[in-house]
Amino acid sequence: MVRFITFEGGDGSGKSTQLRLLAEYLSTRGRQVVCTREPGGTNLGKMIRRVLLEAGDEKISPETELFLYLADRAQHVREVVTPALGAGKIVLCDRFTDSTLAYQGYGRGVDLRILEQLNRMASGGVAPDLTFLLDCSPELGLSRTAARMETQKPGGRREDRFERKEHAFHDRVRSGFLELARNDAKRVRLLDAARSIADLHAEIRAIVEPAL
Repeated sequence: MVRFITFEGGDGSGKSTQLRLLAEYLSTRGRQVVCTREPGGTNLGKMIRRVLLEAGDEKISPETELFLYLADRAQHVREVVTPALGAGKIVLCDRFTDSTLAYQGYGRGVDLRILEQLNRMASGGVAPDLTFLLDCSPELGLSRTAARMETQKPGGRREDRFERKEHAFHDRVRSGFLELARNDAKRVRLLDAARSIADLHAEIRAIVEPAL
């Protein structure tokens, strides 16, 4: 039975929107749902998220970045994910171990075998039952984030460190996600994120409902 569902994809792919819509749908069906994210799913994680994504021009080495993400995950799994699953709830998570492989592995060039070992350690062996990979070109995703920035009120969300990265980095990340999907097609469902929000939501519902 599917209980732990993750949403993955590049910046601007629409993960958070689809997670929210699925949570609303499941709640109307009487399901108990916990929505969370990485980084930032705990109080400690929120502090780590500020360091990781809002560090401005402060340079963070790839190794430091990696261990901050892993620290966030270790706390998140033990404080949020495992207790929720133990209580019989459905957990919807915006990013999980696949993002570490895609961003730090394919994007930054950290050894994938080492990342897989560290992911297992940080997650305590907890793994998603189902993952939705929302795929679109970096150009489309980044144009969406740029448009979102323009609508922000003063003092609102700022562009994060990854959104400021060069296009070649985002191309590597996308290629990494697609490789992960090919290697684990049973768990990872590849969705065309260039489609409308409504169409994507309908497809996600059609996949999730029988799996529950």
